[in-house]
Amino acid sequence: MKTPDLAKVEDAAVRSWSGAAEPLRTAASHAHLAFASCELAHANDRAAVFAELDRKLGLPEHFGHNWDALADVLEDREWLGKTGRVILLTGVAAYGKEHPTDWATLEDILAEAVEFWKELHVPFWIFKA
Repeated sequence: MKTPDLAKVEDAAVRSWSGAAEPLRTAASHAHLAFASCELAHANDRAAVFAELDRKLGLPEHFGHNWDALADVLEDREWLGKTGRVILLTGVAAYGKEHPTDWATLEDILAEAVEFWKELHVPFWIFKA
């Protein structure tokens, strides 16, 4: 799968991804963006999703481990810092199948965060694998 130009803010989106994480990690590095990969395949509930996101993304200490708190921290300028971010979520098919409502909520939050950062001209990419 061809890696998009991650420096192009106007193209930032929630996208599907197939293949290894390394091309995304390399492209993120070249675009001077932080990269994180989060595994959701073994998450058995939303608490496990919050824990994985918190651990891999280094969310702020005040993150409250609920949907509203996640939406807030993903749009937190202090958390993001001066550069954008690339997040690879793996195992989404398994999680979405077992927890369709929670997955839909997470997708909505991620899409809103992408749009928030795009308006501020900051590249924020989500890849689902």
